[in-house]
Parts: sequence; structure tokens; C-alpha cells
Amino acid sequence: MPPQPSSPGSGIYDTTLCVEGLRDALAVHGITLPSLRVDWPSFAAAPPASAGLVALGSCNTATARKLTAALSRGDGRVPSPPPLDLDLLAVPEAVPGLRRTVRRYLGAPCSCVQLCVTELVGNVIRHVGEGTLVRVRVARTDGDRIRVEVSDPAERALPVFLPATPDDETGRGLALLDAMTVRWGVEQEAVGKTVWCELAEAE
Repeated sequence: MPPQPSSPGSGIYDTTLCVEGLRDALAVHGITLPSLRVDWPSFAAAPPASAGLVALGSCNTATARKLTAALSRGDGRVPSPPPLDLDLLAVPEAVPGLRRTVRRYLGAPCSCVQLCVTELVGNVIRHVGEGTLVRVRVARTDGDRIRVEVSDPAERALPVFLPATPDDETGRGLALLDAMTVRWGVEQEAVGKTVWCELAEAE
């Protein structure tokens, strides 16, 4: 499946995720297609297929996702992709790119997940310090949930859920997090802490 445009904002990274997802979905059913390679130019330059082989038609990323979803409804289960792990500086300028990366990783609209990532990184900026090095992890769990984790080095700056009054201009971030997620919490470590939350797969 050669890289080709499908929708505004899609690129080679998005196409690669779609190819990998479709390949994994087919593998669950015992199907391997040599044409599902990321290095399409190498495949295109290969000798013609022998008689009896049928070429898989090219499709855009939207169609690839539909095929993957259809295959996952069968007896097999599509393996979850590896977690998305990112090390970055907690600065406001990094948030838009982080949101786009999370969207590409999940391969579907994910406004609630993006909002949770934004809020957790924003808490680090406000309460730990702008420019703090953080690790952001997003992963699908075995329970059909999406888990978001943001780790920072300040073990004592713990988030506290305090109800905001109508006149307060800030302090509603954790209330939003609590309302949108199945559960959330804080894990203190030898150095630093991790604030995490889990959301249902479907928004």
C-alpha cells in the first residue's frame, strides 16, 4: 500500500501506523501479504509476482482503518501497538505537537485523550515549573481502555482535587479529569511521580 494522501494532516507516519495495524490484524487470522510493507519503493522494484498471486489494491488510510476494524471483529484480537513514549520539556509550545502525535498514534479522533494529556502536562507547567523534563506515555490496555501517564521529577508537588467555586478562574483541571476518565491517580516513585488516568476506548 503506497503512501498517499487521505485526509488533511495525514502523512507518512500516519500511513505507516495504518499499514502496521492492517498487517497485525491480518496476522491474527493467519494471513500474510507481502505487499503490506512500509518500504513500498523496494516492493515496487521487486520482480513481478508469479502466476496465481493476486495483488492487494491500493487504499488510503481511512480504508485501511476500516479493514483493520472489520478484521478485529472476528475470532482473533488485534494486538495492541507498543505504548507511545515521549520525553519532552513541559512548555506551552510543545502541547499542540503532542496532541497531534497522540491523535496519530491512536489513529482516530480522541479529543478526551488529548484534553487529558494537555491538562496533565499543563499541571506540570503550572505547579512544577515551565521547562521541566517530563515523560508522556499513552497506551491501550487489555481492558479496552486508553491509559495516559505523565511523569515528572517533583515527588512532593502532588495534584489535589479541590472543588472550584464559580468565581475561581483556575482549579477546574482535575475536576475535568475526574469527569472524563474511568479512574485516575498518582504513583510516587523513588525519584519523581507519575500522574495517570484511564479512559474508555470509545468517545
